Amino acid sequence: MSGRFEAVIAAIDRANSADPTLEAETREPAALVYGRRMSGELDRICPDASEHLRIAARGQHIERWKLPRSAYPDSREGYHAWRKAQALAHGARVAELMIAAGYCEADGARVAQMLRKEGIKRDPEVQMLEDVICLVFLRWYFADFAARHDHEKIFGIVAKTARKLSAKGRARVAAEFDLPPELAPALAV
Repeated sequence: MSGRFEAVIAAIDRANSADPTLEAETREPAALVYGRRMSGELDRICPDASEHLRIAARGQHIERWKLPRSAYPDSREGYHAWRKAQALAHGARVAELMIAAGYCEADGARVAQMLRKEGIKRDPEVQMLEDVICLVFLRWYFADFAARHDHEKIFGIVAKTARKLSAKGRARVAAEFDLPPELAPALAV
């Protein structure tokens, strides 16, 4: 990878090191841990990923704490507005860091487009990013999430996650994760 790639990854990590929320297991800033997990999962399932995709994966939740969920209404519409605002903020921030590291505006715009998930199901890199997001969620965050919610909500979350995944991603989930039998039908899209 190029020197500018290393510089932008380091800049993302520095930004995420300021997350005041610590990850329970590692006691490190949660956004920093999440970014590393995203990079690790991408390396595992797509070792030939482009620099753009690698940057998007690492910056997926850059400075997420700066726009708290509580700043939006506690409703489905509020949740979607928050998610959209996060995607815009993440894309803009990562593009800014890329330009500062020596990438051109078009490179920053491409990664921002990936972080906004424009082209999901049509753009292979955007879809790969979504698959990585879903796999990281299932591998690292699903158990805690499931412990706090009832079965119906969990089934719905698994079904929504399955719809976001590519066919290869769903096959990977079925092969790699020991989902309870009652959740297996949620993977059928």
